Order: sequence, then structure tokens, then C-alpha cells
Amino acid sequence: MPQRADYLAALGLADWRQRRPGVPQLAAAPPADSSPPAGAPASVAFGADPPRADSWDSVAAEVAACTRCELHRCRTKTVFGVGDRAAGWLVVGEAPGADEDRQGEPFVGRAGQLLNSMLLGIGLKRDQVYIANVLKCRPPNNRDPQPVEVAQCLPYLERQIALLRPRIMLAVGRIAAQNLLATDTPIGKLRGRLHAFGAGRIPLVVTYHPAYLLRSPTEKRKAWEDLKFARRVFAGDGAA
Repeated sequence: MPQRADYLAALGLADWRQRRPGVPQLAAAPPADSSPPAGAPASVAFGADPPRADSWDSVAAEVAACTRCELHRCRTKTVFGVGDRAAGWLVVGEAPGADEDRQGEPFVGRAGQLLNSMLLGIGLKRDQVYIANVLKCRPPNNRDPQPVEVAQCLPYLERQIALLRPRIMLAVGRIAAQNLLATDTPIGKLRGRLHAFGAGRIPLVVTYHPAYLLRSPTEKRKAWEDLKFARRVFAGDGAA
């Protein structure tokens, strides 16, 4: 198995190892500004068991046949999600791009390769997490999702979360973070803090999207700090 340094090299980062054993206790940051952006849907409460009629297969079938918004007219494939359906980690991105639309899988291409390296840097293989998007269909020309599209599509993700019951969520990029947290707070103020999602108060950490990191490689160091923070939260050093 490749060494940790190889994963960090893919991120363009040095191998910063802790000089002293142990991890300091992390205090939870105050919740982010909860005022939702115009048209953004509020998060659905979680914590109870999913409805008996719901299953991964039933939700996937509904997504594949969905015509709730106009995006169904221009899609090649819906992008339901991929990974371990019993994973403790849920990675949530914004929406499919061109490669994802063709293949029907989230985070492929260069951004997907970088995400894989980011996960490997904290000891996770791609198939050890579950990866999904806020939107299941690609917006034309990779534009930002419109509020009506998010309102129609986010319930599918919420049902996936109810089925998965993750121990931690990693919101990747501004669009994912703002819609999951129902806020218009800039991503720079959302990252570096511990948030909670839904009535079940699932710990949620925000980081930059791999596509953004490919355009702005100097921000990779911040993303690496976010990943280390998420790993500590998952290990129990922090509380939502």
C-alpha cells in the first residue's frame, strides 16, 4: 500500500507529522449563521429510523425516473451516489459535472482523483466512504444549482442520509455546505468549525471542492487542515 507521503504528494503538501503524541480536545464552534439563502430549503430532521417503505433500491429507482425539475431533460444519467452503504463517513458534493453525467458516478475525472487522494491522506479508501451530491442531475454548463432544483432534489439526499446514518458528514464546496446548513455564510467562515446536521446532530465539517483546489492549489493546505479536523471529530475529539 502506498505510504502516507505519497497521498500528501498528490495534494502538493509536505508530510506534517505531529511532533508530540496525542490530539488536543476540540471545542465545538458556535453554530454557523442559520439564516437560509433565498429559496434554500430547510434541512429535514433526522434521528428516527427511516420509513419502512424506504430502501436504497427504492430511492435509487425514484432518482433514476425523476422528472421533478427541468434538469431531467438534459441529463445523460442520474448520479445517485457510490460507496459503502454502511459507511461512517458521508461526503457530499454539489452536483454532477460532465464526466459524472456520462458515467453516472459522483466525483470522477481530475476532481475525483484529487478527492481520492484527499481521503487516502486521512487513511480512507474511496470504497470505505459514501459519496453523493446535493443534485442528482447535471446543471447545464456546470452552472450553480437553482433554488427550485435544490428544493426538488435535496429530499433524495436526505433520504439517503436517513438510510446511511453516518457518524460524520464532509460537505465539499460552497454549494453543498450552504444547502446542507441552510445558510448563505461564505465557505471561508464555515470551514474550520464543527457544525451539526439535522435533529440527529450529525457532525458536519466543511472543506473546499477538489475542482476549486485544482484551480487554486495554494488552498490545499487549508483543505488538509479540514481533513485532519474531520478525522479528529470522527475519532471523538470534538462534539457537535
